[in-house]
Amino acid sequence: MDTIHITDLEAAINHWRARKPSVDSALAPEVAALAEVYALMAFFHEDEADALRMPAAARAAWLAWYATTPDAPCIAICSTSQGDAVCKGCGRTEHEVQDWTAMSPYAKRAAWRRITREGTAWRFNRYADRVRNGP
Repeated sequence: MDTIHITDLEAAINHWRARKPSVDSALAPEVAALAEVYALMAFFHEDEADALRMPAAARAAWLAWYATTPDAPCIAICSTSQGDAVCKGCGRTEHEVQDWTAMSPYAKRAAWRRITREGTAWRFNRYADRVRNGP
């Protein structure tokens, strides 16, 4: 199931709030659409929403935000090609590295959340400056 984590929903809301600040206390359509989903998640104490069951406007706003995020966590140091099950450079599994281009935006964000939460990949320590400057 393709899901959107609440932290990504918050990031998308903040993205749209910065791009389209409210005028006369009226929310931008993207913010309003995402806020409705966010409110329901908060009410029901859920941390993920089914992307395919979201209103089309909310899903479109999230996907537009997603398009502004970095695609792959790769830092051009791939240890899966050397037989590691998890890449030391970016933190993705061998399966994720191989299938990245075919993965849905939702699956990619789930992988990003996992590797960021773990924080063990070289992109977060020894090569953090390489990430900032690009591979």
